[in-house]
Order: sequence, then structure tokens, then C-alpha cells
Amino acid sequence: MAESILWVNDLKVDFDVRPTGAWPWTPPLKLHAVGGVSFELAAGECLGVVGESGSGKSTLARAIVGTIPSSGGQILWEGNDLAALDTHERRKHRRDVQMIFQDPLAALNPRMTVGEIIAEPLITHHPKTPKPEVRKRVAEMMERVGLLSNLMNRYPHEFSGGQCQRIGIARALILRPKLVICDEPVSALDVSVQAQVVNLLKELQRDMGLSMIFIAHDLSVVKHISDRIVVMYLGRVMEAADSRTLTTRPEHPYTQALISSVPIPDPVLEKARKRPILEGELPSPLRPPSGCVFRTRCPKAVASCAGDRPEMKSLGNNHWVACPYHAAVDVLAAAG
Repeated sequence: MAESILWVNDLKVDFDVRPTGAWPWTPPLKLHAVGGVSFELAAGECLGVVGESGSGKSTLARAIVGTIPSSGGQILWEGNDLAALDTHERRKHRRDVQMIFQDPLAALNPRMTVGEIIAEPLITHHPKTPKPEVRKRVAEMMERVGLLSNLMNRYPHEFSGGQCQRIGIARALILRPKLVICDEPVSALDVSVQAQVVNLLKELQRDMGLSMIFIAHDLSVVKHISDRIVVMYLGRVMEAADSRTLTTRPEHPYTQALISSVPIPDPVLEKARKRPILEGELPSPLRPPSGCVFRTRCPKAVASCAGDRPEMKSLGNNHWVACPYHAAVDVLAAAG
């Protein structure tokens, strides 16, 4: 396996939230968006991050990019602590790490032409680049993502959603970054267009040697593009494994529920299979449950799940799970 370029160690991100109608002197509440997430990312690897809305996926991405501060833990980029970088080093980090956003049209400036949108990062970070060279690189990147270069003088509203996402991809890759974070890049697109964009990202990753973090709700999309998958729930990692292992042998009840929600393209098998159904709503990150945060919706939960927070436990073959149920099984096995 290639050498790691990104290390996230026990990352925490909290926000101060003041209740509606509260007095000015009322102390704010703490919203725990990310609660101690750890993982590594190797050069050229694609890491999938899945979970429901409110699980902290986008907050995690923005903390890695540096658009929001972390409340605890550490993010190491090529061995350097992001919190300790000076202005020059942070600017270099921003060139190396780019982001593709969820809503393709909202992410593009409607007053700028497509050529200006794609060229903006290049001009910002390399202001001495000659204009003919800028135009040449923009044209090459447009062709690379499947857009005609003679359309660079048009505006975003003249393109479809899938084309706008390709523009966003071209903008993110114009600086030739080392890491691209895709924050649900296909959730706003039609199913047929989703497949095209995912295949394009896979091709670009292979040809350009990119590392990638791919965030999505849909496990069927994530397993198609990812080498490894991390499952998040309420700001914490529930399970992590390589893509094949996690989708064929999930161990955490939450992962099993996510996989069961993916339909099988065989009506007979789809009708016959049993699905674990999650009951209740996602708890508030302002007041997360004690112990295992998933216990209020878990079909296997017992009284001991409300105790200490479960640690990530290795099941072998780089498969990790945070579940008190596995700890209980180990205790019973040792006693027997």
C-alpha cells in the first residue's frame, strides 16, 4: 500500500449554538458535529465516507480543507500539523487540497463565464501565469472532463446540472491537487448522470494519481468508487473496512441497516429478503446519547450500551468496528 499523506487523529468539531429566544447572557449550547474521528488516507487511495444527514460528514470535510476550525484532535498533511502551519504553508495546503460541492449550480458564480470560473484558482495561486497559458490549461481541463472548450465564454445557467458538476470538477483539478474531497457530488443529479460523473471521477483519479475522499449517503455509489469505507453516525465512526468487506460482511448494526436500504435489481430476491428497519429519529447532536450514540435506535442494544463510549475494535484484515455488542461477545468467549 502507498504511503499515507493524510492522518486524522481523534478530530473533534464543536459549534456554539444559542437557543432561539434565549437571553443574551444565556450560555450557548455545544453542538458536537464531529466527536473523535480517526483515519489515514494513502496516496492514490479513495476513501468513502457514508452516513445519514447530520452524521458530520460535511463538517469533517470542511475541517480537513481548513474552512472551519477543529475543537480538538489533530490533522496531519504530509506529516505537518495543519494547526501549526504559517500563512505560506497554509496557502500551499489549499493548492494541494481541493473540494467538489454538492449543488453544482449553487457552487458556481453566475456572473462569471465558465472559463473565468475554472481559471480563478489558477490565477489566484499562480498570478504570473501568462493569459495564453491560462486559456490553454482551461481548454485542456474542459476537454478532460467532457466539455467542449469552445463553451468557455458561456455562463453556468446555460448548462445542465451534470455539465455544471463537470465545471466544478474542472475548477477543482486545474491546480493539479494531491487530494480532492467530493462532498456528495452526485446527490443532486439524475441517476444516469450520477453514473457518468462517478465514472469520470474514477478515471481522473487513476490518470492523475489523485487521493480522494468521497462523501455520500448511498452505499451503492460509494462502494463503486472507494477502496475503503468509513461509516459515520452522529459525528462518530461506527465501522471502517475495505469496500468489499464492509459491503459483504458488515458487522455494525447501523452499517447493516444502511446496506439493507440499497435495493437489489431482482424483484424476487428484493421481495424475499429481510431488512433491519431503523426506528426513531437521529438524536440531536446538542444532546447525544451516552455510551454508544447509536443505542437509541439499535435492535441489539442492551443496558450496558449506555455505559462508556465503545472504542474501535479490530476484527482483522484492517476491519474495525465500534460496537459494545462485539465487546460483550469477546467477554463471553473468554469466559467460556
